[in-house]
Amino acid sequence: QLQLVESGGGLVQPGGSLRLSCTASGFTLDSYPVGWFRQAPGKEREGISCISSRDNSTHYADSVKGRFAISRDNAKNAVYLEMNSLNAEDTGVYYCAAESMWSLCVLSIHDYDYWGPGTQVTVSS
Repeated sequence: QLQLVESGGGLVQPGGSLRLSCTASGFTLDSYPVGWFRQAPGKEREGISCISSRDNSTHYADSVKGRFAISRDNAKNAVYLEMNSLNAEDTGVYYCAAESMWSLCVLSIHDYDYWGPGTQVTVSS
């Protein structure tokens, strides 16, 4: 059974940092493009970062560019999202997802086939 699980969320003060982890079971994650998405209260789910399987190229939404970094650890079958300089607008549920059709990633939620249950990130003082 193919599963993704996110971890590392929590409560952090503005300006702080968190590292989210996405671990896979039932499949090898480095063969799939992986994306990170978030859903803020009352808003639609949006793509914020992704990493391709072909060449590990990365993409970021403008709202997180320069503050977030996505990476893979193939030995741990995991993808990480390092988040720095967090602010209140970063609050939401963060999801990782894997895409099975292509080798280059995109930030569209419609392209992803396997999703984790999400982890809550709250940025507040």
